[in-house]
Amino acid sequence: MQTVINLQNISVRYRLPEERIGTLKEYAIRVLQRRLGYKSFLALKNVNLEIKRGETFGIIGRNGAGKSTLLKVISRVLIPTEGRIQIRGLVSPLLELGAGFHPELTGRENVFLNGTLLGHSREEIKDRLDAIVEFAELGNFIEAPIRTYSTGMVARLGFAVATAWKPDILILDEVLSVGDEAFQQKCKAKINEFRSGEVTTILVTHAMQTMQSLCTRAVWLDQGQIRTTGKVQDVISAYRSG
Repeated sequence: MQTVINLQNISVRYRLPEERIGTLKEYAIRVLQRRLGYKSFLALKNVNLEIKRGETFGIIGRNGAGKSTLLKVISRVLIPTEGRIQIRGLVSPLLELGAGFHPELTGRENVFLNGTLLGHSREEIKDRLDAIVEFAELGNFIEAPIRTYSTGMVARLGFAVATAWKPDILILDEVLSVGDEAFQQKCKAKINEFRSGEVTTILVTHAMQTMQSLCTRAVWLDQGQIRTTGKVQDVISAYRSG
């Protein structure tokens, strides 16, 4: 199986102000006076990982373990501080609830906006619009502003747009944890459909049962470092005992 994601010694370092600054004016004064101190921490530390074509790959770990940072690196949203990354194929990321959506635009307008961000033409989006609306189960709400949507509605629309075209690599960050059970089953069916079509899916979820039913391999991240990689059940067992 061909390697489509190859991370070599990836580290990501964040810089944060040492103290909270209330206003932009105060921030500017501190910068000019050279009184602005920073502290840094490693969100990812020397991560090495290979993911093969057609895998459904799970990422588990506690909050703050570096899972979302890792997904952003793979999605090329974030440039690593150190290391090398190789990606083969088109990436379709669904990283955060509502990411890529404008709250004042309608659902329909946001489909065109989000589809354009994913690299599709207006004609391509227009051809898939009815199928997207049907999958998201939004009905007439597609004409309402996104700010009026519930979190479940936003998740349904985001997933529908991200999966309207078969990507090479699909990235899902806690998407299956929102919405009702019926929609979650639709999402799982779509992921299984993609898996049979050699789409590589990367999934972050705290639902171990979901990971066991969908994923072929998994990795446990802890404080920015890989603790173990391998079969899903082995990784889950190590995570629970750790």
